Amino acid sequence: MTTPFYGKDGIYRSQKPPVVLPEDPNLSMVPFLFRNFPSLSQSTALIDAATAESFTFFDLLTQVSKLSHALLKLNINKNDVVLIFSPNSVLFPISFLAVVGIGAIATTVNPLYTINELSNQVNDSNPKLIITVNELHHKIKHFNLPCILLSPKGSFDAADSYSTLFCHYSDLINSTSPASSDSPWSSAVQTDVAALLYSSGTTGKSKGVVLTHRNFIATASMVTRDQECYGNSKNVYLCFLPMFHIFGLSVAVYAQLQKGNTVVVMERYEMEKALHAVEKYKVTHMYAVPPVVVALGKQKKVVSKYDCSSLREIACGAAPLGKDVIEECAKNFPQAVIVQGYGMTETCGIISREDVKTGPPHSGSTGVLVPGVECKILDVDTAEPLPPFQKGQILVRGQNMMQGYFKNQIATNETIDKQGWVHTGDLGYFDDKGLLYVVDRIKELIKYKGFQVAPAELEELLLTHPEISDAAVIPLPDAEAGEIPVAFVVRSSNSSLAEREVQNFVAKQVTPYKRLHRVIFSRSIPKSASGKILRRKLRQKAQSKL
Repeated sequence: MTTPFYGKDGIYRSQKPPVVLPEDPNLSMVPFLFRNFPSLSQSTALIDAATAESFTFFDLLTQVSKLSHALLKLNINKNDVVLIFSPNSVLFPISFLAVVGIGAIATTVNPLYTINELSNQVNDSNPKLIITVNELHHKIKHFNLPCILLSPKGSFDAADSYSTLFCHYSDLINSTSPASSDSPWSSAVQTDVAALLYSSGTTGKSKGVVLTHRNFIATASMVTRDQECYGNSKNVYLCFLPMFHIFGLSVAVYAQLQKGNTVVVMERYEMEKALHAVEKYKVTHMYAVPPVVVALGKQKKVVSKYDCSSLREIACGAAPLGKDVIEECAKNFPQAVIVQGYGMTETCGIISREDVKTGPPHSGSTGVLVPGVECKILDVDTAEPLPPFQKGQILVRGQNMMQGYFKNQIATNETIDKQGWVHTGDLGYFDDKGLLYVVDRIKELIKYKGFQVAPAELEELLLTHPEISDAAVIPLPDAEAGEIPVAFVVRSSNSSLAEREVQNFVAKQVTPYKRLHRVIFSRSIPKSASGKILRRKLRQKAQSKL
């Protein structure tokens, strides 16, 4: 069976108009973002939702340029790694752009990480400098690395806490002269690495995903292609998605800024504050994750308190949404369309996206392939390509695909084959209209409220407990979170370890979203002959105990 989007070669292709990527290999991310600067200089680029502080594109260019020059003076050079450890703020994208602009490499970290979790990423990525805020300085001071503090000077002076160089963002900006004719961005090229964003990938512990300037430029062009096709301009995007994550950083921030849109920044999601921001700043587009869409659908009284008539689209990603949930949310936002998309850190954030102008609304699919992305659906057992309506593993290929995993060639080879196909570990199928449905995961990751939780990481931690002889972690369905981590634990002989003790042991060492919601004690962990945990049996056992 062949269709306009499915060829005899077994490859699915987008029917969207193609994107035209810059041919100049020296046009890196920051110059690409400001390529239309003369016509955008006085347009608003960033707004702080809480304080109403705003930056025009002229302000953005000035701040990024000044910080780039300051980084060079701090001896941050091409290919040096800079770690950004901060909650969302208008200074987050400025910091990111300044780092990648000079050819250095940005690695971002969840601000909720414990010192132990942060240490793993610091040891792996080996940063030369950390950009953070006062409230998080206690987590990084023992690394003895130079530091830039984004917090307002005077809110808390951390000088006595550092044995090495630290400085305030405001001092760096004020002491750097306005951008000169000498561009600080001349050294970066499209093939250079721009970011190391850590993901658990298809299996196992967190790994650094290597993304280039070309990857970000490609994703930005793919994400905003529909805006060009339909003549949409002067859009206002609300971003409460964490900017340390690829969804917030690449899709919600970089892609929209390079298109000339305004991004309203929230430090974190709170429903009423988000709705107030929609009303106050006339937000037209909002990116969200499933728990947000679920809550917006259930809280009609709260939603009705605010004027959300400006909102034209709510786009959801990170995990699949059911059709019923989408329809329930749509009732509270009759003027807006609710769409889904699909992406991974390994694809710089995008694979497919719904377009209600050409397809049915509330289909429950993740939409059609974005332009420039190819896809295969392979039979899990035979690895043969499958036609529409047959489920298999999703493989993708395109200019937005990662280069590999940092310092991990084995994991890279397991994920990217010799033809350049990225094996997503997800199970899905296409229908006869070219809509992609993601229905399950072959990989073992747990998706808790859109965050990735790797069972292997928690299992390794559990096994460090002196009274635990074996352990396995599985996901269980949850209406609010999507999935929750549940542990099966085998006690050591003569142990009387209790569930709460195990939960507290883990909670002290991990981010809140990785905490165990249940602990089930078992005499043994079922495994295959090769030693792999038989998680399906554990899921069945857990369901029988509910």
